[in-house]
Amino acid sequence: MTPDQQPSHTSPSQAEEQSALAAAAKRTRRSFLITGALGLAGLAGWRWLDTRPTVDGIPAPLRKVLDFNAGLSNSYYKNTRLAPEFTRSRARQIRVNGKVGLRGEFDPAAWQLNVQGYAPAGSAPRTQIFTIEQIKALPRTEMTVEFKCIEGWSTIVTWAGVRLSDFLARYPLATRSGQAIADVNQPPADAAPYVGLVTPDEQYYVGLELESALHPQTLLCYEMNGQPLTPEHGAPLRLVSALKYGVKQIKRIGTMSFTDVRPADYWAKLGYDWHAGH
Repeated sequence: MTPDQQPSHTSPSQAEEQSALAAAAKRTRRSFLITGALGLAGLAGWRWLDTRPTVDGIPAPLRKVLDFNAGLSNSYYKNTRLAPEFTRSRARQIRVNGKVGLRGEFDPAAWQLNVQGYAPAGSAPRTQIFTIEQIKALPRTEMTVEFKCIEGWSTIVTWAGVRLSDFLARYPLATRSGQAIADVNQPPADAAPYVGLVTPDEQYYVGLELESALHPQTLLCYEMNGQPLTPEHGAPLRLVSALKYGVKQIKRIGTMSFTDVRPADYWAKLGYDWHAGH
């Protein structure tokens, strides 16, 4: 480990790791059983749901359930709550899942990250452009965590990159005054409440509450399992957030912006929970 490489916290003990693995296996079995039961119930209930009024394109009863789950997940979220970490030996190759935002011609050598800073009211956003070399020059953090897909599967992966909180400490673009966020648990009063991230082709986009962006396990990631990211996994830079489902972990980030209003989110527009936490 190099002097500027920072683990997100101390390595897990064998007992902690076994406990986390057992919980993951139990969750997978439970998810399978629940999914099967819901599938059977859905055959009977879908016709009824299909006759209900819609909210944001989703049947109102289903939207209420989604909103309740979102509120529960969001209230449980804490910056001090960490996802379990594992030894690197347990890391596996993750499947390629989702190509929206990755299609078409793309030149990695020409890639840049455009960051639109949080502007004072009535002012145009401050825009700053970053290369991958500038991002890699910041303190490196590595973590081995469980990547969870909203479809029900999961894989333990080793990720490496820059904590988004470290990026914002070095480049204070998330506050109107330009003040750095020194304490992630108590951001300045003029900090933006939301962060938006968009692919270069603008086809995929996600939004995060600032608290999630500042979480110590939220990375601007450029390595996976000890190797540079491949194009299908979001090279040269993607988001990794250990307490969010994969739908939030946008690949190939092109633009980051800080806003007053909740940013548009690709899957939330299709009816999924905007927070997508677990």
